[in-house]
Amino acid sequence: MGRREELLKPIWHAFNALDVDKSGKVSKSQLKVLSHNLCTVLGIAHDPVALEEHFKDNDEGPVSTQGYMPYLDRFILDKVRDNFDRLDFNKMCWTLSARKNLNTNRLLITDEDAFKLWCIFNFLSEDKYPLIIVIEEIEFFLRRFMEAMGATWVEERFESYRMNLHSRRQQGLSAWEFIELVGMGLFTIGMHRQTVSMGINEVFQELILEVLKQGYLMKKGHKRKNWTERWFLLRLHSVSYYVGEDLTEKKGDIILDGNSCVEPLPDKDGRKCLFIVRCSDKSFEISASDKKKKQEWIQAIQTCIHTVRQGLSSPARAARQQRRELRERLRAQQDQLQEGMRRLQVSNESNQRELEAMRKKLQDAAASAAQEERRRLQTQQELQDRYRTDLEREKMVRQQMEAQVAQKSSELEQYLQRVRELEDMYHRLEEALEDERQARQDEETMRKLQARLLEEEACKRAELESLHLQQQRAMYQTQAEKQELEKERVEKERALQAAMTQLDQLENERRGALQQYEEVTKKLEQATNKTKNWKDKVAQQEGLIRLIQPGAKGPQMITNWGPAAFTEAELNLREQDWQQRKYRPPKPQ
Repeated sequence: MGRREELLKPIWHAFNALDVDKSGKVSKSQLKVLSHNLCTVLGIAHDPVALEEHFKDNDEGPVSTQGYMPYLDRFILDKVRDNFDRLDFNKMCWTLSARKNLNTNRLLITDEDAFKLWCIFNFLSEDKYPLIIVIEEIEFFLRRFMEAMGATWVEERFESYRMNLHSRRQQGLSAWEFIELVGMGLFTIGMHRQTVSMGINEVFQELILEVLKQGYLMKKGHKRKNWTERWFLLRLHSVSYYVGEDLTEKKGDIILDGNSCVEPLPDKDGRKCLFIVRCSDKSFEISASDKKKKQEWIQAIQTCIHTVRQGLSSPARAARQQRRELRERLRAQQDQLQEGMRRLQVSNESNQRELEAMRKKLQDAAASAAQEERRRLQTQQELQDRYRTDLEREKMVRQQMEAQVAQKSSELEQYLQRVRELEDMYHRLEEALEDERQARQDEETMRKLQARLLEEEACKRAELESLHLQQQRAMYQTQAEKQELEKERVEKERALQAAMTQLDQLENERRGALQQYEEVTKKLEQATNKTKNWKDKVAQQEGLIRLIQPGAKGPQMITNWGPAAFTEAELNLREQDWQQRKYRPPKPQ
């Protein structure tokens, strides 16, 4: 912080003290007095006419801070040099502001200590108006203050105070709140007032007076060459020495610049722990009480010389600047984090909208899937109705076949009865042959029926497989909806399983019908064999009897009794059928 900013803070306190009614404005007469006092303590010539000339166009009455600042910059701050006493300047501003704002009845410290705290506040406060000291700088001061008093830092007590301050939503403290915080003994419970005053004074000297080190040392005179004990104060640009530590009588200064140096000296003239400070115009021989103090002073003076050579500010100012930069970085990181949180919130809202749109799409897809499911159920119902119709049709065919088989059995019994009766044998044999021909035609019809049933069964299986493939494709296509439609898919599979069960039942019924057909065929063959046996018996008994047979279909087999009733091709077919029945596994009961 530059010289101008350091001067503006005390002036701001003085201006606000003159603003009695808190209107933000001060009368011109009071500003004249304030300007005269500022010029006096800053050591510059005061021009009483300048203020009137500056505000000659403003006759509305009191002047605001913004109106006074141009005059302050032009006629006062621009003329300031470094030949003024900063303590006198601060005390003048303090006198104006403390009279109105400070309540000494509640404080456990002296007015002088309160003034030092006010100066420390101006040094540590932020460069923004109204002036406040942030909680980080309060913590820094309290830690240094407790260290100066030799007390233990209680972290829990400060955290409690921090939480209390945060609960009141305060960003920091004003100068008078800061003085009350220290002066009312919140963090110095049980400590003596003198100890508190010494701690405030040490922090004041370090931060405001920029005293880097102080203590008693022996100094060799330039004229008498005698050794005298002096109280030394080390600042960045000088080493001042006094008669005593009360600083009432100053004896001289050792000016430190880039050409200065400090070196240890060997013991001589009965003096130990010697070192010398060489300046541009003269040198100073100094003696410490022990080697530790000697090394500390040499190191401290060398640090000051190095800082001056580098053109750096004092350690207190540098540390304050580092803390401010750290706070700025933390604040920037916090702002960046808040911006990231805001962006994340916007992204979350966008994602929420996308999820909502996706949820709507899923609902539409679910409705579409439900509609598709209803169509599938309707198709499945139609298929079930068709299967039921086919089943009823097959039952009717089976009943007709059973009726035909019963009729054939009855006719066979009648035929056998006629054969046993010799007088009706020829007529009965002709009817039996006719019945045999009809049975073969029926057998051919049954074979065609069986082939048609097999074809229908294959078509139905193909339809079921097609439905199953369609269902699998739908499952692959809607895999994202798999979890939601899992229950519906299970129900579809159950329905499909029921349809498969019905198909298996139909297959079993078809197999039963085929088995019945085979049994009828077997009975027909047995009847044919019996007919053949009767033919043989008749041929043996009468020899001249010849059965009437249907026309030849091809070359006939010749037996001992004449041409056979079937051809060689028919014999091969019967032989193949016999072989198939021979190796066919038995049907389950």
